[in-house]
Amino acid sequence: MSKLLEVNGVSKIFRVGGMLRGKKLVAVDNVSLSIDSDKPVILSIVGESGCGKSTLCKMVLRLHNPDMGEIKLDGKSYSDKKSYDPKQFKLDVQPIFQNPYESFSSRKTVDTYLYNTALRLGIAKNRSEADKVVDESLKSVGMSLEVVKGKYSTQFSGGELQRVSIARALITRPKLIIADEPVAAIDASMKMNIVNLFKELRDKYKISFIYITHDLSTAYYVSDYIATLYRGCLIEYGPAKQIMDNPAHPYTELLMSSVPRIGDKWSEEIAMADMEGKEYAISYCKFAPRCPYATDKCRQAKPEPKDLGGGRMVLCYYPMTEKKKEAKK
Repeated sequence: MSKLLEVNGVSKIFRVGGMLRGKKLVAVDNVSLSIDSDKPVILSIVGESGCGKSTLCKMVLRLHNPDMGEIKLDGKSYSDKKSYDPKQFKLDVQPIFQNPYESFSSRKTVDTYLYNTALRLGIAKNRSEADKVVDESLKSVGMSLEVVKGKYSTQFSGGELQRVSIARALITRPKLIIADEPVAAIDASMKMNIVNLFKELRDKYKISFIYITHDLSTAYYVSDYIATLYRGCLIEYGPAKQIMDNPAHPYTELLMSSVPRIGDKWSEEIAMADMEGKEYAISYCKFAPRCPYATDKCRQAKPEPKDLGGGRMVLCYYPMTEKKKEAKK
């Protein structure tokens, strides 16, 4: 089966300052995941702040280069300069960032950005064609060129401006959209409108999404697949409903136990005790210091990924799913 995106053993290492000056922080630690090209999906990457979600996706967006591992788009490696076409990449992969007000200067009208995208990337040959392209993209998100034209970012609410950001991403008809905390700066009443829009666009335009979030209630609702990160490690991956309803990793279980299902109000980030940066550097299971089920084995070596079947993977010696099976015997 062909792959739209392949992330193979990718790591990103930063040097840090402060009390840890000169030390290395492994922000993303040997992560592998993929998205098939035959069926568009929404893959949510979840975890607490600092777990590596945004760093991983910045590498997919080519804003960071991996220090180890390889990333491929449509089978073409990012590191292969002969096959990598920067313009084609911008057509195929588009970002949506957390704060839409930072994506649009208050000195330019928002439609200027939309026109520039259409004309600069060759989607439209002239202003007349650009009018049609821009209007179509805006209508796809419930707006129109008539409503947006000549207005500045400050004249829109956060939810409205995020829709404009999505419309801008749609202009190239990308294969993949990476949305980094796209509802974090939006009023709670508008969050579900935005994530509903992702589902509609996935089905209408056959676009896959990587949705980065700590808002697990929206992740539960919108995702086809979920990847859980902890201290830079991919600790669990699989179909969203299976992971949310029957988590295999103790950390994922902790996250999911804090999430009300659809219809409940929940938007706060999960609060966990702060740990020192050295937790990133340990060579055994990084969740072992917090895990109530940890054994000496967990504190001696990092577990290998365990295939649970059905597209599920967990980085744990003692998956919760196996514990539950044993308890039923």
